[in-house]
Amino acid sequence: MNNKVLVNLKVPELDESYNVYLPANRKIGNIIKLLVKAISEMTEISLQDDGNIYLYDGDTGTKFDINKILKDTSIRNGSILILL
Repeated sequence: MNNKVLVNLKVPELDESYNVYLPANRKIGNIIKLLVKAISEMTEISLQDDGNIYLYDGDTGTKFDINKILKDTSIRNGSILILL
C-alpha cells in the first residue's frame, strides 16, 4: 500500500483517536475535509469545517500546510496527527 499512510489521528474536540489510512497523493486540505466528513458520519457529531480545522504533528505540534501533498510532508506510517 504505497499510496496510503496509516496514522493515529487524535481529535481532542471529541476526546477520541482513530487509526486511519490517508491517501499519500492528496493535499492536506483535501484530507482534512475527508476526515471531518468521515468523523461526522461515524460519530453523528457534526464537526464544523469552517476553514479553521488543521492537522498538526503530534510529536512537534507543527501545523501542516494545507496546500502540501501528504507524501511531501513528514507524515509516515505510524505518525501521530492531531485534528484541531
